[in-house]
Amino acid sequence: MTDQLFAEDAYLTSCEATVVDIRDEGVILDKTVFYARGGGQPGDTGTLRWEGGLARVKDTVKMGGDIVHQVEGDAPLVGHSVTAEIDWARRHRMMRTHTALHALSGVIFREHGAKVTGGNMDDTGSARMDFELDEMSQELGKEIEAKLNEELNKNRPVHVSFLPRAEALADPDLIRTKVSLIPEFVDPIRVIDIEGIDKQADGGTHVKSTGEVGHVTVVKTESKGKAFKRMRIQLEDSSPADHKSQ
Repeated sequence: MTDQLFAEDAYLTSCEATVVDIRDEGVILDKTVFYARGGGQPGDTGTLRWEGGLARVKDTVKMGGDIVHQVEGDAPLVGHSVTAEIDWARRHRMMRTHTALHALSGVIFREHGAKVTGGNMDDTGSARMDFELDEMSQELGKEIEAKLNEELNKNRPVHVSFLPRAEALADPDLIRTKVSLIPEFVDPIRVIDIEGIDKQADGGTHVKSTGEVGHVTVVKTESKGKAFKRMRIQLEDSSPADHKSQ
């Protein structure tokens, strides 16, 4: 099982690791800073470097408890020590996007009591989120946009914690995402808490505070059916500052 360093510190941009397996799908390390595609967030890209070699990581996926680095060209051998480094600018943009989605979820839940039924993002700062909501309109989108940016501008801290599955699922105020979306094998459950606005189970990467997100625009609202509404958001091109691991 790969030690997922990003789960506790999303600001780690690189790590020293050992190749423990090579599969048709890619390279498995004993530990990694690469986030594997899942939960609506794309997998990280970057590089693996070792003595005499370099491989470009074009995608990262999960296979059971292992994280697989899909590489272009030659791969390191089992036992090789490598330096794994992510494309930080791309990752940080997705961290901002993911935190923006959680803040959006919190605003919608506070204003309308609606739970999230799905979501997705790309690596350009564009994302969408689906809600159990009866009504949706452009006017509502603009109203939510204003309230969302008001919350982001409060620079609320974002905390990461881990709770036993039974404890997490017994808390009705915690699970804003429908419980059925959380795989049964996930235990403990990782919790992302945006102080005062949103607290939910999540495995993705996030910024340390909402002020890092920057301005968010609701670019489209859609009705996909009864109690199935969608909002699409877009981040500004750059965040207020370029935050890296300290």
